[in-house]
Amino acid sequence: MKNIILFCCFSLCSLSFLQATNTNELNSPATFTAGTNTFLLNGKPFVVRAGELHYARIPKAYWDQRIKMCKAMGMNTICIYLFWNFHEQRQGVFDFTGQKDVAEFVRLIQQNGMYCILRPGPYVCAEWDMGGLPWWLLKKQDLKVRRISDNFFMERVKTYLKEAGKQLAPLQIQDGGPIIMVQVENEYGTWGDDQKYMETMRDNIRQAGFDKVQLLRCDWSSNFFKYTLDGVTQALNFGAGSNIEEQFRKFKEMNPTAPLMCGEYWTGWFDQWGRPHETREISSFIGSLKDMMDRKISFSLYMAHGGTSFGQWAGANAPAYAPTTSSYDYNAPIDEAGNPTDKFYAIRELLKNYLQEDETLSEIPQNPEKTITIPAISFGLTANIFENLPTAKQSEKVQPMENFDQGWGSILYRKEIPACDRPQQLVLKEVHDWATVYINGKAIGSIDRRKGENSIEIPILKAAARLDILVEGMGRVNYGEAIIDRKGITEKVMLDGKEQTTWKIYCFPIDYTFQTKAKYVQKPAIGPAWYKASFILKETGYTYLDMSSWGKGMVWVNGYNLGRFWKIGPTQTLCIPGCYLKKGKNEIIVLDIDKPTKTVVTGLNHPILDRIVKIESKDGKVKKSLNLNGANPVAAGTLTSESEWKSVILSEPMTGRYFCFEALSAQNPDDRSTSVAEFEITGEDGKAISSLDWKVVYVDSEETDKAANGADKLFDLQESIIWQTKIGSKTNHPHQVVIDMGKSIKVKGFRILPRTDKRDTGKVKDYRFYLQENPFKIE
Repeated sequence: MKNIILFCCFSLCSLSFLQATNTNELNSPATFTAGTNTFLLNGKPFVVRAGELHYARIPKAYWDQRIKMCKAMGMNTICIYLFWNFHEQRQGVFDFTGQKDVAEFVRLIQQNGMYCILRPGPYVCAEWDMGGLPWWLLKKQDLKVRRISDNFFMERVKTYLKEAGKQLAPLQIQDGGPIIMVQVENEYGTWGDDQKYMETMRDNIRQAGFDKVQLLRCDWSSNFFKYTLDGVTQALNFGAGSNIEEQFRKFKEMNPTAPLMCGEYWTGWFDQWGRPHETREISSFIGSLKDMMDRKISFSLYMAHGGTSFGQWAGANAPAYAPTTSSYDYNAPIDEAGNPTDKFYAIRELLKNYLQEDETLSEIPQNPEKTITIPAISFGLTANIFENLPTAKQSEKVQPMENFDQGWGSILYRKEIPACDRPQQLVLKEVHDWATVYINGKAIGSIDRRKGENSIEIPILKAAARLDILVEGMGRVNYGEAIIDRKGITEKVMLDGKEQTTWKIYCFPIDYTFQTKAKYVQKPAIGPAWYKASFILKETGYTYLDMSSWGKGMVWVNGYNLGRFWKIGPTQTLCIPGCYLKKGKNEIIVLDIDKPTKTVVTGLNHPILDRIVKIESKDGKVKKSLNLNGANPVAAGTLTSESEWKSVILSEPMTGRYFCFEALSAQNPDDRSTSVAEFEITGEDGKAISSLDWKVVYVDSEETDKAANGADKLFDLQESIIWQTKIGSKTNHPHQVVIDMGKSIKVKGFRILPRTDKRDTGKVKDYRFYLQENPFKIE
């Protein structure tokens, strides 16, 4: 390789020389294409070593340092999502300035001698609110997303992509920029197989100005073949510990001359409220990464550095509904504050052996911010929510917040209900996501969507009373068909079977200015409230707030929304970047819609990511014993050991609402455990039925302490996350799980996917499958 250009790149702290990997000078036109069994950079073989960074999850002041960290780890490319809803928070109003200046982020990538893979969506997933789709789409009552049949959606997508093209199309490598590939949509095979939709998305990308660059798509090894897309190269996504040969086996059979790439190699996983902190072992992760490097397979580490989902941006998964924490640490090689971890050094040590011609590892840059501990903060000023209500809106029926032009936050539903000499059942149909019910200002209980709860008992009322239902909208679902996720009470309220009407509705948005409008007083707060204080700093730096004595809510520091806290964990801290702080006086506002045990925020120099606090459960999962006497299996047999989907067809279609899957043995006869990645019920039409209404009503064993591997992972649509029985348990087979599908279904059969990593632990061999209309006997 000739004409190597050394250029200067300024970081926040120091000046360092980095060697460009391009054969052309910076800003000179170049080429990048998918060749025969390899990518070609200026006609020469090139292995992409990418690290995913999200500019929206990293304060702009640290963009440069995070890019440099990736380069020092051994990356030659940065992969980025473009978040539509980050840039168009109000329909027709686009913002690409300041923290949203993604073009500046891409230019920084180039200044650091690296390339860029751009992933503009419109759907991106990313554990980001609504998968990157803007909330205002939900004001259209019959909205369909990711489908060509919805003209409004398709028109807005085209407008968005054109705006993105104005910012980033000039940065294609063919025009002298660093963008070597642009992705079309995202993991569409997990959603559908609409060929026309994907062709339209490809054409929209081209028409937006990305008409020269190599296009890319990514899917999973289990679904990449659901559609084809001419002119677009393919990548597969999978996680740490995967069997590389098995992941690419079918792909290579169908695409024998295509370059191989892992579009997302999951370095860790995301955390969800109330579930154990997710980690991935370094040895497992490095093993599969080495397997790819030995085969010259390109990859992108998802995530290289996760950062933080500040404000309202953390999303959720479903089914079952599982909101994501604000910390997006992801067990990534670069931690939330931008520091190298043991995983970082392991990757750097491995990749030094696989550098391409004229490449050298750069020095590890210094973090521009040291970590500090701020003094404990006590709160003297409070403002009760019920004493600081915004202007009421009148509505005959309850409606979600989007119908009141509210994107995020909480919403209060209020009405008078008559006296009653007996307890009454209050039912909230589709409450999204966490509601507290008050009678005359006194809390009588909460309803948690995560647990499938929807009702609460109203006590005897001696006189007419004021009913208040305060609902917090958490992250919108970012994955699967549940992505149409309006917030508040989205259907109706029933009291003893009668629909309730004539409501006053109050909206509580998350904008900082709204939080400052409350009238703060010096007295203890009763009920949901804001808390306000100031603190003095002599120096600034990255720090963490210990929120473990608080209930549930959000925090603003100097006007910056740090995100959500919730006492249930596993995340008990909120990260404050040093650039959000200032020497001298700083302001903090806490909104707690539950109740704190102590109104003090303690400063820490480290995060708490792994502390679960158990709270009383009202869900329907019964951990007793299952009595199958008198129940007859409708299918029984033996599964083979391959890590691929297996189909079982019933002798004849049968109708049922409840099914039981019983694992009788494992592939290894000495193995007492059971594990399953995914389970689908096949309907009469041969397609998988929706699992949105499924609920686990019994499981004999599940791991929910050491890992988030509960029985609901059977139908979470995430193939890399498994149900497994209790780790270390000596309980023998059989292992059983019973699921209520929510309604009667005509069942043709089922499909089951074993775990897809290199491990065989728990793989099912012999099984029985039961299906019936009535609930199973649980005693």
